[in-house]
Amino acid sequence: MKRRPFLSSLAGRIVTLFLGLLLVIQAVGFLSIRESIDRNARVMLKDQLRTAERVLARLLDQKADGLRQGAVLLAADFGFRAAVQSGDAETVRSALQNQAGRIGAEVAAMLDAQGRLQAMSVDDEAALVPALAALAGQLGQPDAERSPLRLVKGQPMQFVVVPMKAPLLIGWVVMGFTLEPSLARDLQALSGVQMALVTQAPAQPAQLVLSTLADGAVMGLLGARPGLSEAPLGRTQIELNRVSLSRNNAGEISVLLYRSIDEAVAPYRSLQAWLAVITVLGLAAFGLGSWFTARGVTQPVRQLLRASQRLSEGDFSTPVPQNGRADELGELAQAFDGMREGLAARTEEIRQLAYWDRLTGLPNRTQFESQLSRALAAGGPVAVLLLNLDRLEKVNQALGRSFGDRLLQTAAERLNAVLRRLAELPAATDQETATGRRRRRIEPMVARLAGDEFALMLPGTSLDRAQWVVQDIARSFERPVSLDHSVVDLSAGIGLACAPEHGVQADLLMGRALLAVTEAKRQMAGSVVYQPSMDAGSAQNLSLLGELRHALRAGELRLYLQPKLRLSDGSLIGAEALVRWQHPLRGLVPPGLFIPFAEETGFVHELTLWVVEEAARVWAQQQALGLTLRLSVNLSAHDLVKPDLVGLIDSRLARHGAPPSAVCLEITESAIASDPQRALQTLHALKSRGYKLSIDDFGAGYTSLGQLTDLPVDELKIDMLFVRTMDRDENKAAMVRFIVGLAHDFKLSVVAEGVENAGILQRLEGIGCDEAQGYHISKPLPSDELLPWAQARWPGCWEATAATATDSVSLASSPDRSAQLH
Repeated sequence: MKRRPFLSSLAGRIVTLFLGLLLVIQAVGFLSIRESIDRNARVMLKDQLRTAERVLARLLDQKADGLRQGAVLLAADFGFRAAVQSGDAETVRSALQNQAGRIGAEVAAMLDAQGRLQAMSVDDEAALVPALAALAGQLGQPDAERSPLRLVKGQPMQFVVVPMKAPLLIGWVVMGFTLEPSLARDLQALSGVQMALVTQAPAQPAQLVLSTLADGAVMGLLGARPGLSEAPLGRTQIELNRVSLSRNNAGEISVLLYRSIDEAVAPYRSLQAWLAVITVLGLAAFGLGSWFTARGVTQPVRQLLRASQRLSEGDFSTPVPQNGRADELGELAQAFDGMREGLAARTEEIRQLAYWDRLTGLPNRTQFESQLSRALAAGGPVAVLLLNLDRLEKVNQALGRSFGDRLLQTAAERLNAVLRRLAELPAATDQETATGRRRRRIEPMVARLAGDEFALMLPGTSLDRAQWVVQDIARSFERPVSLDHSVVDLSAGIGLACAPEHGVQADLLMGRALLAVTEAKRQMAGSVVYQPSMDAGSAQNLSLLGELRHALRAGELRLYLQPKLRLSDGSLIGAEALVRWQHPLRGLVPPGLFIPFAEETGFVHELTLWVVEEAARVWAQQQALGLTLRLSVNLSAHDLVKPDLVGLIDSRLARHGAPPSAVCLEITESAIASDPQRALQTLHALKSRGYKLSIDDFGAGYTSLGQLTDLPVDELKIDMLFVRTMDRDENKAAMVRFIVGLAHDFKLSVVAEGVENAGILQRLEGIGCDEAQGYHISKPLPSDELLPWAQARWPGCWEATAATATDSVSLASSPDRSAQLH
């Protein structure tokens, strides 16, 4: 077992986890308490500052009450009132000085009923006149201040104003005093709050008048905004409340009430320190307990780890130690031991599944490819045969999958028998024998790859010897399989590839054998040996298929027309519209090379619509020149299942002004057979729109006579398989006569395609065939060459036809129509 640092071990991680969780919980609690203390301290400080504001107001009122009593006594003195009434200014001034001295006022003044200054106790009237004038403006007003504060020579003074009546109002007695530092000390003693008194005259900086702290420490607070806020004071943070006591034209008097937040929180710091100590002790105790717990858990886990290492090395025989514990770890050890026994059984089963096919008992693809790679690495010839059974899916559907499984087992038995017969053959050539000695360990193998696919690997076997094996397999499969009173033929397509001729890599050799078996299935040839042309053809076809969609957009497609003649009078009645691909690099691509792939992918529907539109455009051009022909267009099985086919064709014809009668739609029998119900619906819809319908390649498909009566068609087109050899094969000629007679009985017209010579054309005319087309008449022509072709063939009648705009080019007036026709 690997030794690792404690912190990276399970025990270390358990201890670290537990300690970390405890530390997080303690830290969260510690921080929460700290935050709560700070928050509560700030709330308390705000309340304390508001209380200090009220205490300050009370102190100012108490000081003003003393002055007010003295002013009241002076105002009630009979002699003083008499002096005021008599206008004895000297007596009034003396009385004001005496009373101010007795009550400790710095200034006393007498104002008349209109607030004009009459006398004052001090000589410096100029400094006091603005303050007294401001007070005079408020005399008698209901909202006047009870004890107003005013700035006098930059110093705050508090005034009291008492009316003097005899009995009517004859004036006002004013007493004032300067605010002293004792006010701040009294406020601090009563509320515990520091105080600073600040004044600010208009257009002047703020001035500190008095403070409970050193002036330098408070200067930074002079710019504080009114109301509650926090501010730094030196190295500490304070809670500050700036209160405006007076604001007028002479300036503003405000007071700063503040207290240090640290001082407010300090009583709680010791509690936080004790919490920190308790946290450290708790972490130590918890860590020790976690270590013992983790050790009790990890020791059995280490035993299970050592057991798992033995299991990973393939040792399933050593039992897992049982520690006798009745807890979850004991149950885990028992379960682990049960898993060991289960793994021992399942490993063997997996080994079978990984390399063997359970149904047939043959090696599977994995084992086959591994052995093939070994055989190729050893050098020498190696033959690979791929087999694909025929009709297995149909057997499964008809007789059930259990029957199909037994069919696969029978095929496996017969392939094994082929290998046994191969081993009994005489020794190979010297070269093969020498190669065989080099590869004695690698034996021939038959494997089931997947589904209905089998493979044979034949080390040291040349191509000729491998073909003997192919023949032996074919003979072996000739015997039908009889199971449960049912007899089924056993056949397969076989593809053969050999090393080193066809490749020396396992993937390459398998791929080429697969190409060969695909070709064998396509040709129904039984067996095919790989040829390099198969690769080239496959790559070329895939490339062409990828370029086909681009060709439609890029205008590389061309419309060709193959003329049709009406045999009764030799007139040019129509033409079959065919698509050709003019590739910019490959030249003219044969339709047999790209049409099948277009049908496989469904892209043939796009080609059909292109042909319809091009045919409508060409029809309109020819109509303008006096030539009216019906152009035949082929429909595929993909076209017939499109629900909007009728609308798509109608729109393309209408775009060029062509009526439905301008085209004949040809449908192959196989296209109808793929989905008869939907095909019939589409054909009836086309018929109702006025389109002529024709069955193409008739005679080579699946249409029965019963179906023929139900199809809304107008024409049968005899397959060229019967037409092109009818002049030398009487059976084919008889078949053509039968189809012509059958079609006429059903009131259908007949077109014969594949007219290769004049003899065929004469026989078709003799048996009453209606129309014909083929290379003897004309090969397919580019659409713009049809008119020159017709003009060159019937120059005598073309002018009359063009002038009268008839619906066909007639040969009836030709002196030698038969010669021209044939």
